[in-house]
Amino acid sequence: MSDREKIEVTESSGNVFEDLGLPDAEEHLAKADIGMLIYDAIRERGLSQRQAARVLGLDQANISRLMNGRLSGFSLDRLFRFLNALDMDVEVTVRKKPERASHGILRVRA
Repeated sequence: MSDREKIEVTESSGNVFEDLGLPDAEEHLAKADIGMLIYDAIRERGLSQRQAARVLGLDQANISRLMNGRLSGFSLDRLFRFLNALDMDVEVTVRKKPERASHGILRVRA
């Protein structure tokens, strides 16, 4: 590529799902963040998929889906319960949105 060719760059919004134009982008990002917390907790505990399935009350196929980030079949509530089963506390905070914001947001912080 020559120095004269320009590469078009678009700055991310911080949410890849929003950047892709997917509906419910904030929920997708929240699920992805929670999924990573679950993945990390399972790995930190050194659990096999079979052991993780017992802890979370799932079958091995669903553990595989979870560990590979395929979260479409899992509600936020269910993912929160998985965190609890892995000895993690979940705290939900609700507050008014800033006046300058057009709508409320969903965010996961760990």
